[in-house]
Amino acid sequence: MPKRIPAAKRSSRRKGRPPRLTGQTDWERVRKTSDREIDRQIREDPDTAPEIDESWIREAELVVPSPKDPVSIRLDRDILVFFRRAGRGYQTKINAVLRAFVEAQRGKGKASGR
Repeated sequence: MPKRIPAAKRSSRRKGRPPRLTGQTDWERVRKTSDREIDRQIREDPDTAPEIDESWIREAELVVPSPKDPVSIRLDRDILVFFRRAGRGYQTKINAVLRAFVEAQRGKGKASGR
């Protein structure tokens, strides 16, 4: 027996074609898209990263993060709950907040001549 597609998942019926599920790739449209059109879409997409060329590779700098030291720290429960809600990486986020604080303090010290 064929699988039924809920009405909410069906797009409008197209003449002579089965309904297309929402969220599926329209491969026919992809095949018909020219390289020029793809280039235009890339240029207009604000989330597109710049293309990597030879100059980028020459100027790139490898940054190896320094190792972290394991510590035991007591935090207020609500602070820990807040960061844990974000899921995996919550300790990294706590580290980033502490780093921002340290850098802000360093900046204050330089400005005031400390």
